[in-house]
Amino acid sequence: MATLMVSVSGIRGIVGDGLDPHTIVKYTSAYADFCGEGDIVIGSDGRISGKMVKEIIVGTLLAKGNNVIDIGICPTPTVLYNVNKLKAAGGISISASHNPNEWNALKLLNNLGEFMTPEQNREMLGKLESSNKNYKAWNGLGSTEFYSEGLKNHLEDVLNLPVIDVNAIRDRKFKVLLDCVNGAGSYVMPELLERLGCEVIKINCEKTGIFPRLPEPVPENLTETMEAVKTHKADLGIVVDPDVDRLVLITDEGKPFSEENTIVQAVRFVLGKQKGNVVVNMSTTRGVEDVASEAGCKVFRSPVGEANVVKKMKEVDAVIGGEGSGGVIYPALHYGRDALVGTVIILQHLVEFGGTITKLKNALPSYEIVKKKINISGIDPDEVIDKLKEKYRNAKVNTDDGLRVDFEDHWVHFRKSNTEPIIRCIAEAKTKEEAEKYIEKYFTEVKALIEG
Repeated sequence: MATLMVSVSGIRGIVGDGLDPHTIVKYTSAYADFCGEGDIVIGSDGRISGKMVKEIIVGTLLAKGNNVIDIGICPTPTVLYNVNKLKAAGGISISASHNPNEWNALKLLNNLGEFMTPEQNREMLGKLESSNKNYKAWNGLGSTEFYSEGLKNHLEDVLNLPVIDVNAIRDRKFKVLLDCVNGAGSYVMPELLERLGCEVIKINCEKTGIFPRLPEPVPENLTETMEAVKTHKADLGIVVDPDVDRLVLITDEGKPFSEENTIVQAVRFVLGKQKGNVVVNMSTTRGVEDVASEAGCKVFRSPVGEANVVKKMKEVDAVIGGEGSGGVIYPALHYGRDALVGTVIILQHLVEFGGTITKLKNALPSYEIVKKKINISGIDPDEVIDKLKEKYRNAKVNTDDGLRVDFEDHWVHFRKSNTEPIIRCIAEAKTKEEAEKYIEKYFTEVKALIEG
C-alpha cells in the first residue's frame, strides 16, 4: 500500500511508493496556484532522492510561470530565512526531516518564510483538482537562478544576533563533537562552530546524503555518538537531524542532555535577556513553565506542529518558542525551528553559566516524559477523546489538540494520529518510574473506554 502523508507540515512519502512524480507534480502545481506570481525559493537536505524530487518541482514551477531561486543543499531553516529575506512568494524545502533514506517530502512555506497556517494549507489543498489546467505557454514560462549566497547570509545573521558574543565564545575554546548524519548540516555546521573558535571533531559529516544510522536524533540512535564524546573528551556533543531544524545535545559525560532540555535552556537564556511571552506545544515539558515562572513570564501552549507554534507565537508576541523535539524558534531572526540558532544560544549560555554542560543540565528543572501508542483500529478516535474530555471535565484541561490534563505532580496529553489508527498518550512526571506508572494508568483507562 502506497505511503503518503499530507498534513500542515507538507507532503511526505516513500519515494516510489507514495511520493512519485505524478504526486509531486500534483501538489507542486496546487502550491504554485496558492502562491500566485513571484519567486519560489528551493532547497534540499541532501538525501539521495533530493535531486530527482527537485527537478520535478522546478519543472512544474517553471511551467506555472514562477521563477525559481535554487539555494542548493541547505537546512530547512535556511529556506525559511531566505524566503523572508528575498521577499519571495513562497518556498519549498525538500526534506523528510528525521525519516530514513527511503523517505522524502515537500515542506511548503508561505510568503513570510513560515510553514503554512492550517487555513492556508486548506486553501492550497482546495486547488488540487483545478491545478493541472492552467500551465503557461512557451513565452510565459518561469526562469531558474542559483543563489549561492543563501546559506552564507543565514550563517552571518546567526553569528550577528545581538544576544551572542562571538569573541566570548571563541575565548572559551570549546571542544565539540559534531554529528550531522551526513545531511544538510554537513554543509554549514562545521563552519559555524569553527568560526566560533571551537575545535570540531566531525563524525557523520560527509556530504553523501546517505544516513549511516537511523536519522532521528534520539538516544537509542546515538549510542556511538555519545561514546565518541567521551572518547574525545569533548565539552559537549551537538547532533542535528538531516535538515537541521532539530538540535540535540550530549553532555561532557556522554549522556543525553535531553531534547526537551534544548528548548528549556533556550527559554531560560532568552528570558534572561528579554522578558516576554513563551510558546511551546502541548507535548513539551513542564520545565518550560518552571523557568518562565522564575523570570516572571507566561507560557502559552499550542497544538503540536511548527506552524501551530508560530501562529500562537505571533498571537501573543512571544520572544521565544519551540518544541520539545529539540526545536528552537527565535523570532529575533525568523519564525522557524533552527538548529544554527539553537547552537549559538547553547554556547553563549555555557559561556555565561561558566560551568560544564552537565552542571547546566543539573541546574534545569528535572522531569521525565514517557510516550505510548494505543491502537484503536475500527474505532473513531474523536469519540474516545470526547469520552476522556467528559471524564476529566473538572480538571485543568486544554482541548486545543486532543486533550491535555495538568495535575499537581504530572500531566498527560492524548491526541489522535492523522496517519495511523492510534491515539498517542504522553505523560510527564518528576521520575521515569512515576511517568511510566501514570502512562499505564491512562492506557488502561483508554482500553476500558474502547472495550466499553
